Amino acid sequence: MRRVDRLGLAALAVVVVVLGWTLGGSQLSLLNFVGLFAISAIGLSLLAGYAGQVSLGHAAFYGIGAYTSALLTTRLGLSPWLGLAAAIVASAAIAAAVGLPLLQLRGHYLSIGTLGFGVIVTVILNEWTGVTGGPSGFGGVPDFALGAYGFRNDRDYFFLIWAFLLAVIALALNLVNSRVGRILRALRGSEVAVATLGVPVWRYKLGVFVVSAAYAGLAGGLYAHYLRFVNPAAFTLRVSVELLTMAAVGGLASVWGALVGAAAVQLLISQIRDQLPRLQEGLHRLIPAIPERPGGEQELIAFGLLLMLIMIYLPGGIAGGVNTLLRRRAARPDPTIGAAGSAAASPE
Repeated sequence: MRRVDRLGLAALAVVVVVLGWTLGGSQLSLLNFVGLFAISAIGLSLLAGYAGQVSLGHAAFYGIGAYTSALLTTRLGLSPWLGLAAAIVASAAIAAAVGLPLLQLRGHYLSIGTLGFGVIVTVILNEWTGVTGGPSGFGGVPDFALGAYGFRNDRDYFFLIWAFLLAVIALALNLVNSRVGRILRALRGSEVAVATLGVPVWRYKLGVFVVSAAYAGLAGGLYAHYLRFVNPAAFTLRVSVELLTMAAVGGLASVWGALVGAAAVQLLISQIRDQLPRLQEGLHRLIPAIPERPGGEQELIAFGLLLMLIMIYLPGGIAGGVNTLLRRRAARPDPTIGAAGSAAASPE
């Protein structure tokens, strides 16, 4: 891991401690969801940004992790920690099984294949009512506990979720800065070129697919115990698109960008929900034909327009934009050096 990444992790850990003890209520709840989505988005960043394998069914692994842990702890009485471990293993195992045929596809065909897998999982969660509870889902998912101490409120889960997020970021950074990371970046450029060097392309593609699914399974398991409730509505195609959007907004080929993208998108959604009713009420007074209250489609339209602006003006994502700005500042000549050189060259 690079020194700058170690410093970034240390700084983030300090920020987490400070925010955990100073914020409360809805603010901590929002940051909890930022952490959950960031864990999944980092896995998707490894898959799509580094290896070039775009998935539109990532919410399926998120849901598999959530239901695995929820079912094992509520129906079989297992410890939530064992349920969380099983969530990771189940998501990774299913990813290995479906990845073998799916990863034979490339480009748009792979996206469509993963989309189909996500739809199948959503149908199973909705229709297998005897196990999953159907569209209504089920509750009673137990809390985590360390000895006699139980995780029962937003602050407890904030520290737990963000501790896992810090670990996930560290693992991902070690991966992308290793030989495996270099191979994944080469795969994004040309699979054929990598294969001619004797590298088993399918093994690396399947490996990063499994790792990204394991990250999503971890996030899903944490989600189930945090809300103490699961239902299929939280793991639909829309969530898969939101995860991909988070990774893209932050910067697909950036681990830190996935965290920034998750925070940006969640804050954006929160602001849209807060400000759009006031804006539409004002427009209704000017133009009575406009509804007084926004519906779900207006929120989606506003969200889509703002994301379009971000992607138009920051095509490399927020992380890419920051890197470009820093490189330009570094390449800009120092005016004091130029002035000193001119003074030295002028005759007295």
